[in-house]
Amino acid sequence: MFREIVKPRFNETDALRHINNTVVAQWFEGARQPVFRIFSPDLDLGQWPLILAKYSIEFKAELFYGTDVEIKTYISHIGGSSFHIYQEAWQNDRISASGTAVLVHYDHDEKATKPLSDILRDTLQQHLYSD
Repeated sequence: MFREIVKPRFNETDALRHINNTVVAQWFEGARQPVFRIFSPDLDLGQWPLILAKYSIEFKAELFYGTDVEIKTYISHIGGSSFHIYQEAWQNDRISASGTAVLVHYDHDEKATKPLSDILRDTLQQHLYSD
């Protein structure tokens, strides 16, 4: 599992006085950076080996300005060329949102998926989610 602390910004607060739901997708994407580094240690966009195929977020409670949010990032499924990243946003010791992103190992020049190597699988396996 990877952990990141996010400090909600004032401008992320909406008219309902909580963090806008669109912000959570941005926080989750930012917290996926350690997973990206498994595939591209220097984060070289010229050699980027991944594409985002799908993501979903479930909101469970409001998030508020002024209190840190912990983002927990796990791997929840490993396929042949794709894998799922499961994430949770926690504030004040309660889960406020969870989501899953499906990423695909991809060759942009060939416009084709690439199988995950044994080394990549082993590294992803180290961050596997378990209840």
